[in-house]
Amino acid sequence: MKKLISSVLLLSLLLSCLLLSGCHGELVEADTAARPEYESAFTMPESFDESRKITITFWAKNDSNKTQVEIYRRAEADFEKLYPNVDVNIRFYTDYGSIYNDVITNIPTKTTPNVCITYPDHIATYMTGKNVVLPLEELAADPNYGLGGAALKFDSPAREELVPQFYDECQIGGVLYALPFMRSTEACYVNKTYVEKLGYELPEILTWDFVWEVSEAATAKDSDGKTFLINGQQKMIPFIYKSTDNMMIQMLRQKGAGFTTEAGEVLLFNPDTREILLEIAKHAGSRAFSTFSISSYPGNWLNAGQCIFAVDSTAGATWMGTDAPLLDIPEEQLVDFEMVVLPVPQFDPEHPQMISQGPSVCVFWKDDPQEVLASWLFAQFLLTNSVQIAYSETEGYVPVTLKAQQDPAYQDYLSRAGEDNDLYYSVKIQAAQLLMANTENTFTTPVFNGSTAVRNAAGVLIENVCKSERRRQPVDDAFLDQLRTEVCSRYELEPAAPGWTAGSGKTGGEAGEPQEPLPGTARALLITLAVVWVLIGLAYGYSALKRKREKKKS
Repeated sequence: MKKLISSVLLLSLLLSCLLLSGCHGELVEADTAARPEYESAFTMPESFDESRKITITFWAKNDSNKTQVEIYRRAEADFEKLYPNVDVNIRFYTDYGSIYNDVITNIPTKTTPNVCITYPDHIATYMTGKNVVLPLEELAADPNYGLGGAALKFDSPAREELVPQFYDECQIGGVLYALPFMRSTEACYVNKTYVEKLGYELPEILTWDFVWEVSEAATAKDSDGKTFLINGQQKMIPFIYKSTDNMMIQMLRQKGAGFTTEAGEVLLFNPDTREILLEIAKHAGSRAFSTFSISSYPGNWLNAGQCIFAVDSTAGATWMGTDAPLLDIPEEQLVDFEMVVLPVPQFDPEHPQMISQGPSVCVFWKDDPQEVLASWLFAQFLLTNSVQIAYSETEGYVPVTLKAQQDPAYQDYLSRAGEDNDLYYSVKIQAAQLLMANTENTFTTPVFNGSTAVRNAAGVLIENVCKSERRRQPVDDAFLDQLRTEVCSRYELEPAAPGWTAGSGKTGGEAGEPQEPLPGTARALLITLAVVWVLIGLAYGYSALKRKREKKKS
């Protein structure tokens, strides 16, 4: 009996050790969502050793845009001329999601790139491991190799020459974890010709009421019930929004309603969200409104004269308009119209609110300080005027430095809007000027491990409401309550209060507690321990029964 119990206890101990080692990383992930741990501190070398060969990798994103690829290649070549001992290997991606997935895959094997294009939400997840993303505060402040440093071989912008809002967006928990690379916002690309044909005059800043009213008016058809009066076609979706997560986030911000907090509290499921969904459902049901995931790219509908309000990023400006450099529909489908670029619709036009977005650059931790320094130098090089101005000219991006924005070359570029439909495409330049004029009106959402899930949930709420209306299924209280439950389950969100209330919650925890759900391996450990103790109990019971039978026989 003693041998049996000893064996069971030994098995328990072994399983516990194995599972504890297995769940260590996950427990660290939950514990370090806001406090990343470092096994050792990075020490800035006194000087950059140019006598030794260093290879760094840079994972870059482009929109299958050859011009952007050429800009990266030129930056690589120019940097290597300044620092001949450094080889920069660039790996190109067509979307941010693929970069994110590959970084996550490479973290356990310590094969992350040296530098990569990224977003703060992604960095918050990278930070859940030890020694993954390098904090940049000390590097940025270094007098020799920091921003505007004396020992740099290129004209790096000083700290005060970065746009303050864009710089601050790269801080997580008050610590700098990235450098901004490019910035964009969302814009409403408007078919002014159709708006005026319907008898309306465009305001300088759109309101939601105005957009909904015009969109509903544009759904009118002729007596046969097949042809839309506004365009003489059998297709028309007056209002299409590309990013529904941004749509919900901005609408909540404009209303002063909750979304998330810095501590990771989930405020998304509130009465304002419910009210917004009911309003959207009404216009989705009349077919006055649709989304990218349902109806495809809004620019294509706009350019074919089948849409009036198309909301997309300012970085997508070169796809907008019948003279756009990039078009995804046959030329014979294009409809000529006058287009203007306006801020996204607002609830309060006197105090506009629009989201700030766009890629940043982070540096990954490596054991070799010289390799890290080379990576930091290259990341800084991407902030030089030559790179910033060239890349911003490819789309409706805005340079992230005041130094580049105020450069005579960039000012000349902006002043030549409309000279051609390529480099000086007017819509693209209007989009960039829109952000520059509204930088103080932009905002970002809190970043934490799990913030991406809440963002995705915000978009899914709108998508599901629209899909339900298209299926002629009622969007009522019962539907919204069920939708809330399904979305919370899908994204593992745990609001503290039930229903559509102002109560807060966590991504997997109680309100106000910065923690993630109990990791799977930890749950497995608890289950295994319970099973082991049951086995011990059964073994003890069997032994007692055996002794009792032996006594009877004797």
